[in-house]
Amino acid sequence: MTDGPGAKIAIVAALEREVRPLVNGWRVRRQESAGRQFTFFERDRTVVVCGGIGAECARRATQAVIVLYRPEQLISAGFAGALEPGLRVGQVLTPRTVIDASDGSRTDTGVGEGALVSFASVADRGQKAKLRAAYGAQAVDMEAGTVARGAQAHGLRFLACKAISDASDFSWPAVGRFVAPNGQFRTSGFAFYLALRPWLWGRVIELARDSRQASARLCQSLAVLGATPLQQSESIFRASAAVKP
Repeated sequence: MTDGPGAKIAIVAALEREVRPLVNGWRVRRQESAGRQFTFFERDRTVVVCGGIGAECARRATQAVIVLYRPEQLISAGFAGALEPGLRVGQVLTPRTVIDASDGSRTDTGVGEGALVSFASVADRGQKAKLRAAYGAQAVDMEAGTVARGAQAHGLRFLACKAISDASDFSWPAVGRFVAPNGQFRTSGFAFYLALRPWLWGRVIELARDSRQASARLCQSLAVLGATPLQQSESIFRASAAVKP
């Protein structure tokens, strides 16, 4: 348990690289919960945990941060793929509705606009088109639906804050096979895979560039959210939406 009062805001992300500009210089604390080790980044009454890629990793990280920090609000933060052609890389979304594609459940965040759908795997161009048609969502991620469910189970406020990292027509290389059981990305294995496939190099360079832009925009928005009183939901949305690529 942390010293003093619990965190007001707990931010759950998948990978540290998504939120690195935000947590640079924050206090780092490693703690165990339910037999697993987690790294938490703390500043004032905000805490960030990077649980790994996928719904199960998000569930474990959400439960850990709730047990250890007793937050008042959960934010699911990170990258999302665009489903709408008009969404640009680096654009930050605070969706009003978060949909879990695994069971069709929907969470109304009470703030923001549009919809985000959480899907079980990395969505390629064809899958993105299917998700948009099925759910009418503007973007897709893998974790927000699970974090929303954790917030509901504990009676906590919930918000999703996502930055577009890939356009609706972006075709992903086969990255799913390089996600380890703990949700971390096997960078060395992926590098070896790429070394033998030079025709993918341009696409990966593009993705790396777009991911850096998305991370910078995301962290600008998260910094605003962490400094805004929780009760001022519409102010939170307007401040986040003001961060444009």
